[in-house]
Amino acid sequence: MMAIDRPNIILITTDQQRGDALSLCGHPVLRTPNLDFLGASGTRFRRAYSEVPSCIPARHVLMSGQSPEAVGMLGFYYRDERCPWDPSATLAGCLHDAGYETRMIGKLHLQPSRRRYGFDAMELADGLGGDSDYVDWLRARGVRRDHEPGALGMGSCSWLARPHHLPEEQTYPAWVVDRALDFLRKRDPTSPFFLNLSIFSPHPPLAPSRRHFEHYDRLELGIPDIGDWVEPFVGLVHGLNPEGGEQRVDLDEKTMHRCRAGYFGLIQELDTQVGRLITAIGGQLENTLILFTADHGEMLGDHHLFGKCEPFEGSANVPFLLRPPGSARKLPGDGPTGRVCDQPVGLQDVMPTLLDAADVDIPDTCTGHSVLPLARGQSCDWREALHGEHCGYRSYEEGFHYLVNERWKYIWRSQTGQELLFDLQHDPRELRDLSHTPDVETWRRRLAETLAERPEGFSDGDSLIAGQPHRVFVPGRGPDIEWGDVGR
Repeated sequence: MMAIDRPNIILITTDQQRGDALSLCGHPVLRTPNLDFLGASGTRFRRAYSEVPSCIPARHVLMSGQSPEAVGMLGFYYRDERCPWDPSATLAGCLHDAGYETRMIGKLHLQPSRRRYGFDAMELADGLGGDSDYVDWLRARGVRRDHEPGALGMGSCSWLARPHHLPEEQTYPAWVVDRALDFLRKRDPTSPFFLNLSIFSPHPPLAPSRRHFEHYDRLELGIPDIGDWVEPFVGLVHGLNPEGGEQRVDLDEKTMHRCRAGYFGLIQELDTQVGRLITAIGGQLENTLILFTADHGEMLGDHHLFGKCEPFEGSANVPFLLRPPGSARKLPGDGPTGRVCDQPVGLQDVMPTLLDAADVDIPDTCTGHSVLPLARGQSCDWREALHGEHCGYRSYEEGFHYLVNERWKYIWRSQTGQELLFDLQHDPRELRDLSHTPDVETWRRRLAETLAERPEGFSDGDSLIAGQPHRVFVPGRGPDIEWGDVGR
């Protein structure tokens, strides 16, 4: 395939966006016409999951095309000189070597943070402060230090919410799209491009621009789902730390309403900016593939949980929209059409998919697979189930493994042995635990087979073995870090 024939590729990733947080999915209040356009003129993968649902390890999976086990990282940890990431192949590196102009804008969240990982150039902001090209961009526009985006009085894990003090044109999503439009104006016209736009929203702080916050603050936003398997909420300590020090929350109605208004407002805000990008691309959509996904989701109070690092739908299920070049000529806001696929896909499938679209050989190191045959409706030998896991984050006992297919999800807590089984086809909100039914035997055996070769000793091949070490790194792939060391 000649360079002129290869598609341009835009990968848009958001941070902490639930898979159901799209109006295309039938959300009762959220409106995302521009993201809906991508799904309506392409394929929406309904069973898309983050295999290790927290920021840093999920991005390793996405950028390398490898499962968490293959990457060797099973939980949240800021890599340092003891364990720098040195992958043999990356998505950007493979496209760069194939003649693509590669650009990264936004949140990379890999360490060392300024390493290129195959990108020709990067403009980075892993948060709202610190070493941030976004903050530099604001300062160049006269924004005072005390008005910088991090001056919110709310932490990056907080459930507090309020309107942002900056105007909409100076928000993080606006910066990402502004820089993207600048790249599109100045790029090399003789080669295809790979543009990775990584937007910090809707990760807390939950502070969208005022019009988006107030829009949702006026609406009825519903209440969290609480499954029949959830332990009763006891005591007053849980959920009282607004900085998110506790995973379990039981917020009062007003606080939860504002939390949801902030979260939905951030998603509508980023959707507006994606619309700017789509409009600017214009006729180039005929030769541009766009893939939209997220690193993980957000529990948003469901089952008395807030944040990520959980196997449940709010945390693990993510949007996954693929719009191939030359898709149906629809405009943002048109009715929902397009293909819906229920085969289980994960972030490890992003790299093989985009390399396949570019006619670039997929490295043997990739454990993921191209989803293009699924998007085309072709028959293919697809995985029976997707495996995901995460070591304990706030407590060691929270470590889990899960298996999911087009209908079922099985969860096993690696330290306690607790099991949960959900029929997602009939119970998409995971309200009814079916682990007491005979169906659980099949899934218990399947997970035991999946984990049979793991060095931690989770399985003997026939049975699961609870209580084995489940730490940040697979043994031999990094320092022996306990859950309590996470993030230090």
